[in-house]
Amino acid sequence: MELCGLAFAVWMFICFCASVDGYPSGKVREACTSMIPCHGSSPRLSPEHTITVNGTEFKPGDNIEVHLSGPDFEGFFIQARDAEHLDSPAVGSFMLVDRRLSQLLTCGRTKNSAVSHTSKAKKKYIKVHWIAPRDAPKRVQFLATVVKKYKTFWVKIPGPLVSQPNALSPTTPLHITSEAISTSHTVSYLPKPFNASGCGSMKFCIRNPSNCDPESATCFFLSFQRKKTSVFIEMSGPSEGYLAFALSHDRWMGDDDAYLCVHEDHHVHVSTAYLKGRSPPVLDSENALEDVSWRLADGRLQCSFRRSIHLPAYKDRFNLDASYYIFLADGEATEGGLIHKHHHQPLITNGVYNVTDLPQDIGGSRSPQLIKAHGALMFVAWITSVSIGVIVARFFKPVWSHSFLFGKEMWFQVHRMLMLTTVMLTSISFVLPFIYRGGWSQQAGFHPYLGCTVMALTIFQPLMAGFRPSRHAPRRQLFNWFHWSTGTTARILAVVTMFLGMDLPMLDLPDPWDAYTMIGFVAWHVSIDVLLEIHSYCLIRKVEVIEDDRVQILQSLTSAEAEGRLFKQIVLTIYVCGNIIFLSAFLAAIDQI
Repeated sequence: MELCGLAFAVWMFICFCASVDGYPSGKVREACTSMIPCHGSSPRLSPEHTITVNGTEFKPGDNIEVHLSGPDFEGFFIQARDAEHLDSPAVGSFMLVDRRLSQLLTCGRTKNSAVSHTSKAKKKYIKVHWIAPRDAPKRVQFLATVVKKYKTFWVKIPGPLVSQPNALSPTTPLHITSEAISTSHTVSYLPKPFNASGCGSMKFCIRNPSNCDPESATCFFLSFQRKKTSVFIEMSGPSEGYLAFALSHDRWMGDDDAYLCVHEDHHVHVSTAYLKGRSPPVLDSENALEDVSWRLADGRLQCSFRRSIHLPAYKDRFNLDASYYIFLADGEATEGGLIHKHHHQPLITNGVYNVTDLPQDIGGSRSPQLIKAHGALMFVAWITSVSIGVIVARFFKPVWSHSFLFGKEMWFQVHRMLMLTTVMLTSISFVLPFIYRGGWSQQAGFHPYLGCTVMALTIFQPLMAGFRPSRHAPRRQLFNWFHWSTGTTARILAVVTMFLGMDLPMLDLPDPWDAYTMIGFVAWHVSIDVLLEIHSYCLIRKVEVIEDDRVQILQSLTSAEAEGRLFKQIVLTIYVCGNIIFLSAFLAAIDQI
């Protein structure tokens, strides 16, 4: 039975791999509509291959030569489509010239409507014939997807347009969809870096950190300046890979209009893209960006371009005179311009903005407000209230044993108040990420698991305290050990959980400052604890020699501790001040992200 199960698992794995792998045999019918190979990476930006034809006009039934050429490539996929509706099915049919290199495929209902490779053998040139159908549209454009290597490919490389004789007559205005417009706009080099002059008065600016200078090495900068029917956009930041911004209807990645500046081979390529869910961006082989310029200097990437406020022919481009959340992200790009997921949380504006409306100078946050509140409350609970409550219970029983508050010893009331505060803050903080995510996060590693453990111990500790035996009961010693061990375990796990949480993308505190500061807090707490332990030990070891009986008697714990009251109160005051300093540092860091 186990052998059968293993065989079934292997069969399922093979089927799965076959369904997501590439198409070395050229049988690419699954990609008929999108023309995107299933290679698990994003297409490149600037095509290296070209499509040419032997004529620009056709009549139904005519035969047109189509040539695909360029550097060595392994795979290809060629179609002809209605130039005014490039998302429509393939039109016409093809005839082959060399069956060793190419084969015919049927996309949709049209037989032989596409051509692809027969193997992974390298090739430089492909020639086929396209036959115009009887019901051909007035204008047809050839598109090609070319695979140079498995993860190096270009999608929908635009070829020339061919038209029927009456399609370009003066009485029939040419209206080509924007997808068919070439992207070969003039690209220039920026002579100097951007500046923030005009922010809030002439242009809409987003800066992180707030009010930073775009010329500084740590400033992320994005500006929009309306010029009649278009908007001029500048983007700058410390990145040697890529910078990108997106317009979104909500605070979540997906269904967004994105613009990328990607560093590739000492040049910067500017492209539009559409974000679908959390998948890699679908880069457009065409875009309507004009006046493109870029600059690379001192580890900073800068680019600028202009686009029309309205682009009705581009279905994935949003109108710029509406209000959106604005995302600003950066990340790495490998050889060939392949981009990777941004290595920290994107900057997101705190509200929706219309960039063509009144100019503003705003900032944003790389962490959602609920996640910020989660981190802040946890820091308050486990850096201040728990730590001080433990010190009070451990070392201040003799000092405050004769002082009463609401009918109970002061040390106990202070300890209980601080611990209940911890339970309350931890409980509130615990639910915030679930509210934000709408459920469990699969991308937070061990942090949520440890957080749930700490939450369980935090609830269990006061419940156990409610069943505390009387002071002289036989089970009191056992209770004391359970109470101490549960609390100590919760504190240790809380510190570990905070260590892990500080570097999560949603609350990415600055490195390595966050780790050093947390280590400093742990060392601070341990040093105070050790100091008070040594002080208590020295007091207990004090002896009183009674001359009459020559007997050495240890002083009682209560009287010995009373002698050190002033010292302990000074140490407690210093400890509380130190904790407040650590807490303030963490809260200030959270506020800045």
